[in-house]
Amino acid sequence: MKVLLVGNYPYLKSQSMDRFAGMLDTGLKAAGHQVRFLKPPPAIGRMFPSATGFGKWLGYLDRFILFRPLLKQAADWADVVHICDQANAIYIPWLKGKPHVMTCHDMLAIRSALGEIGEHRTGLTGRIYQRWILSGLKKAMHVASVSDTTHEDVLRLTGLSPDRVSVVRNGLNYPYRPMSARESFYHIKQMELANVSPFFLNVGNNNWYKNKEGLLRIFSQMVHLAEDEEMNLVIIGAGLTERLRVLAQKIGIWDRIRELSNVTNEQLCALYSVAEGLIFPSLFEGFGWPIIEAQACGCPVFTSNRRPMTEVGGDGAVHFDPLDETVAAEIILQAIQGKDILRELGYRNAMKYSTVAMITGYVRAYHLSAP
Repeated sequence: MKVLLVGNYPYLKSQSMDRFAGMLDTGLKAAGHQVRFLKPPPAIGRMFPSATGFGKWLGYLDRFILFRPLLKQAADWADVVHICDQANAIYIPWLKGKPHVMTCHDMLAIRSALGEIGEHRTGLTGRIYQRWILSGLKKAMHVASVSDTTHEDVLRLTGLSPDRVSVVRNGLNYPYRPMSARESFYHIKQMELANVSPFFLNVGNNNWYKNKEGLLRIFSQMVHLAEDEEMNLVIIGAGLTERLRVLAQKIGIWDRIRELSNVTNEQLCALYSVAEGLIFPSLFEGFGWPIIEAQACGCPVFTSNRRPMTEVGGDGAVHFDPLDETVAAEIILQAIQGKDILRELGYRNAMKYSTVAMITGYVRAYHLSAP
């Protein structure tokens, strides 16, 4: 089968979506399919390369005007077009009946634009943009959702018939595994964390739904309850905002926090392997990759008692109310006493998320998309 993968505009710097597209590219080729990968090339946007401000608007010209003939030409080669991110559902009407599959990772931005999420308000232009995306989704031949939670949102908000929407769960985007103490220490030393122990880990960006403020308050309560002089928090991803840094100082934990960006997969594997646990207090997610990444490395996972975190983490994770910081801290500190059991249960759960199974699911979806 000839598959055209459509990825994201480079200046969006959407690392998780780039990883997802890379997984598909590698996995489909390994399964014997012909694959081409296409993303909107920067042209006008090169004048001001940014995902925000004026650069964002220039990028729209690249994505929604100049990219159109390139996509139509590339689609002529393919048996099926796979749009890898629901944010690009705007491209669907351009395909003119070509079999296609859209992966929907989450419906959070659309739900927010529709006023369904009280914790976050979307501005006027954002509401218009998300309705445009939703209009494209409603025209999709087949939508593959990465979790049951997202699947239910897609069915409810698009009105698509159930035979046009399936669930294809993500696999691990890297061969994460329990790393030996010796190898882990090598990477930990390279990151200048050799003297930062013990530590808990958090992985993710600063999007509102990641609940970084809740993370800091939970950790503060843990320090208070445990009276532990050595407890630290390592945060992977975008650095904390100035507001969050001020909060960390105010609640007395700033000197216990280490921030790391541009961490390699092997370095992340080492961090997961030696951390006391992953604290992942998200309010919403489409899937939550760090949950299974951590579990695959034998790292205990402490996450929200909301879907899809409960769905993805399964019995291998400990769940808490992300809005009740004191009780969350108590649950984590109590559960960490049985961390050996948590490591084993989590590892077993992570092994369910096979990349091979993911690729098989998408090939099935490609066949379902044919007229």
